[in-house]
Amino acid sequence: MRLLVFYVAFCGCVFSSAWPLQMQCYHCEENLLGNDCSAPQFIVNCTTNIQNGCQKEVIVGVNGVSYRKACASFTTCLVVSAGYQSFCSPGRVGSVCISCCNTPLCNGPRPPRISLASALRPLPPLLLLTGTLATLL
Repeated sequence: MRLLVFYVAFCGCVFSSAWPLQMQCYHCEENLLGNDCSAPQFIVNCTTNIQNGCQKEVIVGVNGVSYRKACASFTTCLVVSAGYQSFCSPGRVGSVCISCCNTPLCNGPRPPRISLASALRPLPPLLLLTGTLATLL
């Protein structure tokens, strides 16, 4: 029994360090106008040890914006995106922007922007007064 426990523990350690977790990315190749392909049905498992990144291509056409998302080799994606850098003019018809990332589902929707102005909004006078009184007491 001890041998079995040792074997399971040993194999668990070796396999978990030898085979990394499989990357997941959003994947779509259709021109979905008004949809950035970030719904759960577009999530795919990437090829382990080959596709260690995600790629997103945003194309601005005459009929609107279309998205292409896929698993990718992170290094290859960086090389390709550098080649397309001169074609990237967000908002202009004909623009092609390619971005690369290497965390799970990173080619999905952008997180909501937090305005610096709202974060630095002054406190209401009552809160300022309360804070001043608390420090005096």
